[in-house]
Amino acid sequence: MKKVFTSLPFKLLVGVVLGIIAGQLAGMESMKAAGDALMNVVVTVRFILSELINFCVPLIVIGFIAPSITRLGKSASRMLGVALFCAYMSSILAALLSMAAGYGIIPHLSIVSEVEGLKELPEVVFQLEIPQIMSVMSALVLSVLLGLACTWTNAVTMTNLLEEFQKIVLEVVTRVVIPVLPVFIGFTFCGLSYEGTITKQLPVFIQVVLIVMAGHFIWMAVLYIAAGIYSGSNPLKVIRNYGPAYITAVGTMSSAATLAVALRCAKKSEPVLRDDMVDFGIPLFANIHLCGSVLTEVFFVMTVSQILYGKIPDAGTMILFCVLLGVFAIGAPGVPGGTVMASLGLITGVLGFDETGTALMLTIFALQDSFGTACNITGDGALTMILSGYARRHNIEEQNLSVKL
Repeated sequence: MKKVFTSLPFKLLVGVVLGIIAGQLAGMESMKAAGDALMNVVVTVRFILSELINFCVPLIVIGFIAPSITRLGKSASRMLGVALFCAYMSSILAALLSMAAGYGIIPHLSIVSEVEGLKELPEVVFQLEIPQIMSVMSALVLSVLLGLACTWTNAVTMTNLLEEFQKIVLEVVTRVVIPVLPVFIGFTFCGLSYEGTITKQLPVFIQVVLIVMAGHFIWMAVLYIAAGIYSGSNPLKVIRNYGPAYITAVGTMSSAATLAVALRCAKKSEPVLRDDMVDFGIPLFANIHLCGSVLTEVFFVMTVSQILYGKIPDAGTMILFCVLLGVFAIGAPGVPGGTVMASLGLITGVLGFDETGTALMLTIFALQDSFGTACNITGDGALTMILSGYARRHNIEEQNLSVKL
């Protein structure tokens, strides 16, 4: 029983519940003075914790991907190609599924897209900015190039240095990132509850978000079934460990910020997920596999087009949009709203959205971003199953690791 109350899922759930309750109390008119003081603390601490977590993300990416590539040796280039292919196919097929659903469902919906009366959060009192040593995408590219170059040149010293760096990053994740996540998520939900996003925007959530959430679960089921068939393993042995990662993604709205928890969940899925494939695949997919966000964006652009312009784009235009969106998703940052921000050029260029359409798209997308992120993170486990199955089928030797997360 003690283990349950000290587990990460329990701490995350407690953070969510306490955050919502605190936000509701702070928003009461009878407690305005105390509520304002509380929210000043909440937004400030949340800002600092967000800066700390985001600072660690590039370190995690480098610390896991680069050493994993060196361990793969001559198979590194091939495994990287397989990972990119899997991520792109997952995103584009999810987009096409969403497009088909949009043509069948959206004409029969009546969606209220704007809700008034939300409170504004106070400004951050003390902005302790902690800039990342580099952007997440820069860290990703550096990790890939560094890992590949080490295998090409047989750089023993650099390979050993990367191994040591991974152990250091593991300690940072275990002792710093994971302990502060429940607090960060609790304060995030406190802010949402205070603003009224959870209560006053509930009609929007019911009509739109539930539809895309159903799509998320359908697509996750497809991914895990396909991964189970290909790898010859039971996907339930992976899914059952992904609860903490799903909850964390809902709270952080960021694949990158959820990376530490996702790694811990995936490492509990041995032997279905090979340990070396986890270290290689999970950090990589957190940045290039955004199937949930892509599925959501496709459905929402069709919805916004119906609301503002009276019609859904034709099938040819939507297929082109889906194909290009899959490419943009690979390069989108794993941060809140990263997919839609990276693809604004497609929304305006291919679909012809004006400023009003773009603003409405950003607003509606933000309402469900947390659930799309949770789908992304959970789907990464399925793609890692495929990588593990591919490695076994092609007799790629497993590298036994002594470090655990």
